Amino acid sequence: MITQRPHPRSKSLYRWTRDLHLYAGLFASPFVIVYAVSALLLVHAYLPWGGRSAPPSETRTVRIAVRDAEDGLAVASQVRAQVGVRGEIGYVARKPGSPRLNFPIESPGRTTSVHVDLAAGTATVETKPTGVWDALIYLHKMPGPHNANIRGNWLFTRLWGWLADASVYLLLFLSASGIYLWLVLRAERRTGLIALGAGVLSFMAIVTALVA
Repeated sequence: MITQRPHPRSKSLYRWTRDLHLYAGLFASPFVIVYAVSALLLVHAYLPWGGRSAPPSETRTVRIAVRDAEDGLAVASQVRAQVGVRGEIGYVARKPGSPRLNFPIESPGRTTSVHVDLAAGTATVETKPTGVWDALIYLHKMPGPHNANIRGNWLFTRLWGWLADASVYLLLFLSASGIYLWLVLRAERRTGLIALGAGVLSFMAIVTALVA
């Protein structure tokens, strides 16, 4: 009986794909865990292990000096730097011509509400810790499509957005390379077909239930 040996090129491609699949999976695993756990928290609206019992908020008043009072985001950015709070400015609420404006500064595990009175030159800052579970939900939702015109005004948010994009591309690579590795391993083809078929049927059932 003559056995056919794999071509050296195909063998090298298999090894490269296998190694990249392994290390890409290890790199992406922390991001997958964050999105998986936060998705469960969002779906079930549940914060376990004392997630609701956050410490009380702290309020303080800070003197500010704003150079440009026209652009709301520019004003909020200057105030954020002067009050010493790091985070993403979620939105800026201000009536035209009013010396008062409000905006939140959000970061993983903390929300700060800032109320500014430009006429008095003061900012009232209320900081509330939200806990580690809320921090996971924050990472799941950010940067997000809301208020896209001001989104990414904090460096951490931009970095997290780039990492989230990278994790998506890695997951696409893991899917494609996983299918290739499965096809190469002939002994696993039947089991793989069963798993793939079950996944496709589950997906189709969910789509059918949503559009019905």
